[in-house]
Amino acid sequence: MPHASNPLERSLVAATLFTLIWLPLPLGSNRDWAYGILLLLVGSLACGWAVLQWRNRHEPRDHKPLQKALPLLGLLLLAQAWVAVQWLTGLSQDNGATFNYLLLGLAYSLLFLLVISLFHSRERLTLLLATLVISGTLQAFWGAFSTLSGLEWLLVGPKTAYIGDATGTFVNRNHLAGYLEMTLACGIGLLMALRDSRPFSWVNLLELLMGPKARLRLALVVMVIALVMTHSRMGNTAFFASLLLVGGLFVLIEKENRLRNSLILASLILIDVLVISQYFGLEQLKDRLLNTRLHDVVVDGEVVQQANEVRDDVFVYAIPLLLDRPLVGQGAGSFEAVFPKYPGEDIRLHFDHTHSDYLQFPIEYGLLGTLPLAAFILLALWHALSTMWKRESVYRSGVGLGAAMGIIALLIHSSTDFNLQIPANAATLVVVCAIAVLAGSHSHVRKRKSRSA
Repeated sequence: MPHASNPLERSLVAATLFTLIWLPLPLGSNRDWAYGILLLLVGSLACGWAVLQWRNRHEPRDHKPLQKALPLLGLLLLAQAWVAVQWLTGLSQDNGATFNYLLLGLAYSLLFLLVISLFHSRERLTLLLATLVISGTLQAFWGAFSTLSGLEWLLVGPKTAYIGDATGTFVNRNHLAGYLEMTLACGIGLLMALRDSRPFSWVNLLELLMGPKARLRLALVVMVIALVMTHSRMGNTAFFASLLLVGGLFVLIEKENRLRNSLILASLILIDVLVISQYFGLEQLKDRLLNTRLHDVVVDGEVVQQANEVRDDVFVYAIPLLLDRPLVGQGAGSFEAVFPKYPGEDIRLHFDHTHSDYLQFPIEYGLLGTLPLAAFILLALWHALSTMWKRESVYRSGVGLGAAMGIIALLIHSSTDFNLQIPANAATLVVVCAIAVLAGSHSHVRKRKSRSA
């Protein structure tokens, strides 16, 4: 592999992995000072990468990953160009927030480029997936431990909300759930990528569940426990729906290893959910799902049970914002500034987001800014699914499975939440999209007698 012994490149790889672990720690990087650190880290990495490219400009390199990723990078930059237009021309209703979103968007674009460029080999890609699994496991362990122990602390101080729910170092339980959806998907993808390609035997399956890969299985168990303990309704629904959808498709495609794959994926559901998670809040999650009330319960003209969800009301009141400027939008990050003019008297809480990314992005970015972002996500999903479909190798199809699961899970969850407004989760999704491209385009030096290319 070219540049394998380059100290600068190794330093950039290590610093990028550190950045990915750091992102969720300071409240999901969802504070001014926290995303300032994010900008500093990514900006420094980008400068180092530029120096690396200049030093190695005459050396041979593998251009395939970057060529595959260029359309996606172009779409990301096109969206940022539109945000810049909103800011420079005064289209935004909140110029300060739009400038912040422009900086964050550029950071996400640079992070996508860094991951594509630095993790183009199989060894590096495995390291990237393992790092995301480690980060998710740390978040899951801290969230579960602090809840079970009664300490209820975030990284920077005691929790003031969502007491009794696992939140990790995020403020909101739904955002920990969104993060775990992606890291769980990466873990499952890595498990399937590293599975044995030999003919099926019960001994091989036992080795997978209890052998050297047991540490990875244990990490998945810890993350599932924490996901259930968030009591996030759509977070749990999104993860298990993506597991069933993408996992089912994976089993249908992989005819040669159908029994092995079915047993592995079934164990994730049966063991983790039915056996383990019922001891860590599965009953409370079920009750919360069943007791959700979007409207008041009225008997004989008297309200006997009040609605315990107002998100649908926020959706309704936010529609005029969308219709007001459907093409150009209100300005990236401007929802908090413009929404107070629209809600009725029944909305008594302060809302800085719509609780639906599918509504907030069109409101803020307009059609001109939303379409490139939507195309970016869908193109990344196509890369992941096409890698699964081609079945070029056990490893590639497994990574494609994980990337597709992560993307689909967050797409489902985004219908009722705002994970993509949280810098740590938005940045991690961009990394998962980069993994989707790398799944089918990374380089690999084939070893003699290797059975999985």
